Amino acid sequence: MQKNLRNIKLITSESVTEGHPDKICDQISDGIYDEMLKNDPYSRSAVETFCTTGLVVVGGEVTTKSYINIDKTVRKILKDIGYDKQEYGFCCDDVGVIVTIHEQSPDIAMGVNEGEGEFKEMGAGDQGLMIGYATNETPELMPLPIILAQRLTEKLAQVRKNGILPYLRPDGKSQVTVEYNDGKAMRVETVVIAAHHSEKINMKKLRADIRKKVIEPVLGKLIDNKTKFFINATGKFIFGGPPADTGLTGRKIIVDTYGGVVPHGGGAFSGKDLTKVDRSGAYMARYVAKNIVAAGLADKCQIQVAYAIGVAEPVGIYIDTYNTNKIHESEILNLINKHFDFKPKEIIKALNLRRPIYRKTAAYGHFGREDKDFTWENTDKAKILKKEAGI
Repeated sequence: MQKNLRNIKLITSESVTEGHPDKICDQISDGIYDEMLKNDPYSRSAVETFCTTGLVVVGGEVTTKSYINIDKTVRKILKDIGYDKQEYGFCCDDVGVIVTIHEQSPDIAMGVNEGEGEFKEMGAGDQGLMIGYATNETPELMPLPIILAQRLTEKLAQVRKNGILPYLRPDGKSQVTVEYNDGKAMRVETVVIAAHHSEKINMKKLRADIRKKVIEPVLGKLIDNKTKFFINATGKFIFGGPPADTGLTGRKIIVDTYGGVVPHGGGAFSGKDLTKVDRSGAYMARYVAKNIVAAGLADKCQIQVAYAIGVAEPVGIYIDTYNTNKIHESEILNLINKHFDFKPKEIIKALNLRRPIYRKTAAYGHFGREDKDFTWENTDKAKILKKEAGI
């Protein structure tokens, strides 16, 4: 059957490996927060990391009763990622670590601490808007392009770490363009892979290996004889990691979320504690959107929630089901208001967020992953939503 070209759309998403400079910084920021949470679940964190040739700088504001050996934590994370050889130009054993951390602003703290601010409830740690999204096009209830991009970078790391492709180094990126027809994903149009590698491998073999060991196992039947492949398209990727590209916490917010299919509120996640609704509010919005779709109330659901600093109740909640809703959107919103509480204190309680689980969120996406610690991925509310919606 001939395709209706008017209904064809190409959607692209990208991902990066855990060894990408920005993701190194995200993992360090979240790894430090995890260390705080181990002994003080009420720790607060706003930690940013910067990395470049031979240097990691950690700075920000914290409130905690824990003692953290930040130098040791940084080096362990770098080693776990795979930066453990001097030949990479960035090594856990000899990189310099500078720490400049101080206490959280009392003006912010009083708006978050119960009973201290103008409002007596625990308020939001900042103003801002957060986005949650779900779609039934994949089992994960995520957009297909970002799921494929994340799985490709995970596979790149896997074949490096288990020795299948021992010449690979930690840095790397993927990009996937999916062809949709009438809103349904049909095939992969283009695959882009950038794989950090040693000087001992020739490009012809690397490209064949990446195609066979990384791309084909992940994409399977979604690729065809018209799919375009760009593997290390510059011709080589020997010089990588922080020496080639300075890293910063919070620069991969689209990689962390939905791959650009929907808007992003603007705030990053990593290094931030749970009173900061940039993080907890976004997790809650995903949880709600996923339960709406899992319940069959809509095929797609985007939720926007907005806060004022120091105020517990959101200043606004907005939903968009892209005309895929099975009941009126006002009825869906009523169900959301009945079964979900967006106050920061209630989000933290409902999702059990005061746990040291955040370093593993900092690479390969915060959403669409099967991990029991990612409580915002649970669909435990779907059954009651479906029943009360009468569908």
